[in-house]
Amino acid sequence: MSSLNTEPYVVPAAAALAPRSSLLKSLVVLFKLRIVGLLVFAAIGGAFIGAGGWPGAGRLALLVVTGGMAAAGASALNEYLERDSDARMVRTQKRPLVSGALARPGWVPAVASLMILLPALVVLPFNPPLTFFLLLGAFIYVGVYTVWLKQRTPLNIVVGGAAGSAAVLSGSAAAGHWNETGALVLAMLLFLWTPSHFWSLAIVYRNDYARGGIPMLPVTVGPRHAAAWVFLHTGATALAALMLAAHPALGWLYFIPVAGATVDLMLRNARLLAEPTGRRALSLFKASNLYLALILLMICIDTVV
Repeated sequence: MSSLNTEPYVVPAAAALAPRSSLLKSLVVLFKLRIVGLLVFAAIGGAFIGAGGWPGAGRLALLVVTGGMAAAGASALNEYLERDSDARMVRTQKRPLVSGALARPGWVPAVASLMILLPALVVLPFNPPLTFFLLLGAFIYVGVYTVWLKQRTPLNIVVGGAAGSAAVLSGSAAAGHWNETGALVLAMLLFLWTPSHFWSLAIVYRNDYARGGIPMLPVTVGPRHAAAWVFLHTGATALAALMLAAHPALGWLYFIPVAGATVDLMLRNARLLAEPTGRRALSLFKASNLYLALILLMICIDTVV
């Protein structure tokens, strides 16, 4: 008779890594790190234009850490509060608090709240404006948008867009000039851009939002009227983007690529207005992401150059 194998069983590397990978993916979704990345980029753009150039490595590092933590915490609170409506929507049914990937979510509100409050309190003694805009952005996104407006009015995202404006002003606050004119214009640009961006997505998922009981504009007025409102907001966003070219720290290096992208974005809007289909709305949604990213990138480059 052969002897028993008493050597300990070693879990294959792939099997050991699988749960960790699944947990990591769940946390990325819970904290909405892709959206947080864009918000942090907006804050960085606010820092560059607020400083009129390179704001300093220390200030940028402080902004990325504090802004990233606060935005991620607010995003997690948003998903925790919306888990019931998320369960009714096909687009959001796989979020970790709905699918059960994070089976015991009781820790989420406490951890998310600490992620907002701790960085805000740390910077309070030496930069009160930064503390104010970190808390303001989280309050608008969680308290005003998620809790108060999202389930009640099609204007929810119009007011909710102010959270992006707060991100920009947190950047200029980190640079020491929160009320710099260019930063204020960029904050207005984010405010105008947000509704057109999310209404485009809502046209794509109109039936899904209706199923979830969320009165997004395309649900309440229909795709064609929503496309008209998207067009108006995009036009206002484009005007703000082109106005920034007059800023003393910006010039042709900023204006030429942004002007070209503006023409492309307005053409996509015109096509959506003529044919308000999900395919055209999705194209516009993706293009609006790239448009904002280009504006922020050229602000960072041109203010330094």
